[in-house]
Order: sequence, then C-alpha cells, then structure tokens
Amino acid sequence: MKRLLAITLGLAALLWTGGNAVSAQSYSPLDPSVKGYAASEFTAPDGTVLPIRTLDPAAAKPGKKYPLVVFLHGAGERGSDNAKQLVHGSGQFLNPVNREKFPCYVVFPQCPEGTSWAYQRLSLRSPSGMPANDSETAWMKAVKALIDSYIDSGKADPRRIYVMGLSMGGMATFDLLARYPDLFAAAIPICGTVNPSRLKGVKAAVRIFHGDADPTVPVDGSREAYKALKAGGTRVEYIEIPGCGHDSWTPAFRRDDFLPWLFSKKK
Repeated sequence: MKRLLAITLGLAALLWTGGNAVSAQSYSPLDPSVKGYAASEFTAPDGTVLPIRTLDPAAAKPGKKYPLVVFLHGAGERGSDNAKQLVHGSGQFLNPVNREKFPCYVVFPQCPEGTSWAYQRLSLRSPSGMPANDSETAWMKAVKALIDSYIDSGKADPRRIYVMGLSMGGMATFDLLARYPDLFAAAIPICGTVNPSRLKGVKAAVRIFHGDADPTVPVDGSREAYKALKAGGTRVEYIEIPGCGHDSWTPAFRRDDFLPWLFSKKK
C-alpha cells in the first residue's frame, strides 16, 4: 500500500495543474556554487517581467563580444523565487576550466507557475498532434527580447547565440527554432517535443537528446523532430539514451563534448 501511494504521488508530480500534462522535474536544494549567478529582472517591451539569473565572462574585455547561452528550464522549476531555474545545468558554466575555455554570457530566465514557456495550453500528444500554429506566448516574446537586448548592447556576438532547454524548456527550444530559424548558431533541445511540421528552414546546428524510456515526454517527439530537421537540410544530431527515463539531461551534461560541441558552432 505504501509503495502504491509513493508511485501515485510520483506520477502526480509529473502533471501540471489544470489538466496541462507535461513534465515537472523534482529539484534539490541549490548548491552554494550557483550563487555565482547574479539575480535580476528583465522587463520586455510589452511589460512582461522575467526573473533572470545571469553569469558574465570571468574576464570580459571592454568592447569584445562574447557568445550568449540561454537556458530554458522545465516545469518543475517554474516560480518567482529566481532560484529554482538554476537547479539543472547551471553548474557546468561555473566550472573554472569551462569559464577559461568558453567565456560567454549565460542567462537562466524563470517562467511563472501555472504557465508554459511556449504553449498557451498544453497536453502532451503525438508529435503531429502538438500545436502547429499557436500564437507566441508573452514568455517567449520576453525571452526573444532578452536575447535582443544582449545583441543590441554590443555584449553578445550575434553569430554565436545559443539556446538549450530541458523538458518544457526543450519544447521552448524547438519553439524558438521554429519562430526564429535564422537567429541561433546552435541549439540543444533535451527531452522535448514539437509538431515536426514547424521545423522548416532552421539554420542552427541542432543536437537533440532523449531517453528511450521517458515516461513523461514520449521519445517520438525528438525522433520526429530529428527526421524533420534532417529532411529540411538542417545540421542535426540525435542522441537517444537507452534505458534512460525523463532525466536525459543528466547523461547529456556529463558528456565530455557537451560544451565543446556547442561553442564550436557559429553562423
């Protein structure tokens, strides 16, 4: 009975409220190292406010432009604390060796509770059943405006704009690629999904990760995205992890070539 209750509670944690079924990652207390990220807010032209955490190059040179990495978290990290979005993926950019090898600006925005990065209302369906023409959400418009602000300020190199995200953030990564096919040099969607008909004319190099045993976001989402991108001539790689459940970001981040692949790409 106790085991059944634990399973039931675990499944419940994978659901959005309001019937919006999608992943919600559990999170552990923040490692003290993430305090290296500055906390602030970004206000988009339409007034939408995003809590953001940012990391600058360790030794930025005046007048020099650096790559920009935008990381989009999953459903479990939504909120307004401007902290939970750092749970997954932030530590790799604080590694002093990585900071020396790959100086860059890094931004972790946070999506509010009860909403989704890329979709007005979402329940997971087959890839072809995912929304094909939803209007852009206020949150994605704000993320785009945030990217533009880095470019317009002269900080970010427009030839080296990168985006990555996991689960709900993986879906948002695909959404940005579909809406702005010329903007990014590289993208890494992890355990996401998208209607493959949207992925046309994507100029970025794309590397997709997914676990073949994912019980939350079906692996077909990434498989179909890969096939659509490849058919359209996009430089795309697909890495499917055997036996891996929803947390395919863990083996992805552990790859020795994870960051080297990303930073090797430019427009």
